[in-house]
Amino acid sequence: MSDPLHEEAHTGPIKTPAQLLMAVLYSFVLPVFIIIGLVAYVTSGNKPQAGASTEPESIAARIQKVGSVEIKDANRAARSGEDVFKAQCSACHAAGLAGSPKFGDRGAWAPRIAKGYETLLTSALKGKGAMGPQGGGDYEDFEIGRGVAYMANAAGAKFIEPKKPEDK
Repeated sequence: MSDPLHEEAHTGPIKTPAQLLMAVLYSFVLPVFIIIGLVAYVTSGNKPQAGASTEPESIAARIQKVGSVEIKDANRAARSGEDVFKAQCSACHAAGLAGSPKFGDRGAWAPRIAKGYETLLTSALKGKGAMGPQGGGDYEDFEIGRGVAYMANAAGAKFIEPKKPEDK
């Protein structure tokens, strides 16, 4: 009943101890390292980025509104040129910082005054050099103009302080 030609010892694919070691490695150890690597990859996304803080102040600064609406009192008294200078312009012009002409310095103001009031006002409203634009801040444009006239007049100009425009 048994055929001597077909009677072979039934053996598996692992024939040597080296093959057994490799089978164990591929079956158990390698998947463990793959799982550890995947877990590390997935959880690495939860780490905050460089410079990102989880402090409440930092989070509030990052999610603040893009714009805001300010309601100004339209009936408040217009500020004088001296008031505007003291509050807005004196930080740089009192000491002549960042290349700005010092208050009352006739030599520094003369070439600027020669260009005229409108040129000075445009520079003040839109900014020039290290000076940022002053328009749209706490002061209306004509109040910035009063500050420009006040500074230029202190250096020898004869500009007339602008009046508050009438509402239509």
